[in-house]
Amino acid sequence: MLKKAAALMLACASMGAWLGCGSTKSRFLYASIPSSSTIVAYREDPNAGVLTQLAGSPITAGSAVQALAIHPSGKFLYTANSGSNNISLYTISSTGGLTEVTPRVPAGTAPMQMAIDQAGSFLYVANSGSADISVYTIDSSKGTLTPVQQTHGATAPIGISALNMALAPSGSVLYVTLAGGSGLNPPGFVEVFPVSQGVLGSPVAGSPFQTGSNPYGLAINSAGTALYTANKTDGTISEFTINSDGSLTELSGSPIGETYTGPVSLLIDKSGKYLYVANQGSSNVAAYSIGSDGGLTLLSNSPFSTGSQPSILSSDSSGKYVFVGNQSTSVIQSFTLDASTGALTSVASYSISATPTSIVITP
Repeated sequence: MLKKAAALMLACASMGAWLGCGSTKSRFLYASIPSSSTIVAYREDPNAGVLTQLAGSPITAGSAVQALAIHPSGKFLYTANSGSNNISLYTISSTGGLTEVTPRVPAGTAPMQMAIDQAGSFLYVANSGSADISVYTIDSSKGTLTPVQQTHGATAPIGISALNMALAPSGSVLYVTLAGGSGLNPPGFVEVFPVSQGVLGSPVAGSPFQTGSNPYGLAINSAGTALYTANKTDGTISEFTINSDGSLTELSGSPIGETYTGPVSLLIDKSGKYLYVANQGSSNVAAYSIGSDGGLTLLSNSPFSTGSQPSILSSDSSGKYVFVGNQSTSVIQSFTLDASTGALTSVASYSISATPTSIVITP
């Protein structure tokens, strides 16, 4: 049974005056709201970064919808429903409307993070309650999911709940950040798994690799040569070089200490020149230039003020606009990104019903 979840938008041609004479390619932004089990949906003005909420939004979603992922084709949206232990598939229309395809696919207990490889062949889901990872093949024409059997069962156990998860650009290595043990600011870790046809292998030699405390933020550059973690509890950023086998080598002087508190989310801009850090405790976004060795240098024009407790960073495919989800104020903010200086300039703020936990944008 198909369930219509959002109405059509006005044709782009009818909004020519608002869009101006630049790009008219439609992009759509979606944010998950777990407390209300809904998705808010917006059209993004490709020439200004302005958001306009779609008719029919917010859209009813799965229970406690936590994470979102968009297929590289831009045709499918997946949601991790942490309250019902399953994954939803939505088709995305040319006007941004979402249509859910049922039935939903079972996952582990409390799915919280998702990652899709660049080829759009596999979906990886980290399940917080069962401390394992579910993997699915993706049908390229329909978007439907088929579970991939792992070496020792239906899922791949990792022994502890994942804080974050990301794939190498090659799709052959999966990185999972984990919290440390007890005590004051215990170090966290990055577990590194080789993957082949969606099956996780044994962790690479040397794994797990130590980070700062509670590495909630995770980012990998587009070349697949550098990895960073934002370590919330001790206010640091860990810097690593990625080796040919996927293993990590920490840079000298890492982790670097911030003068801000509670870094929880990372974003590398499309050019690969800048790293942005959402500092939840300081209500700002810090910006760093990325050196040839992967080392970070704080920009002199940084930080940039946000709403209270920024927790999510996302960028559109043009790289011109950055979107920030704020936890305390339940606001999504839009910023322009100056590619020559790395500066962020506020465009507008959009109030939503409650805290967003994931923001994704169509290609």
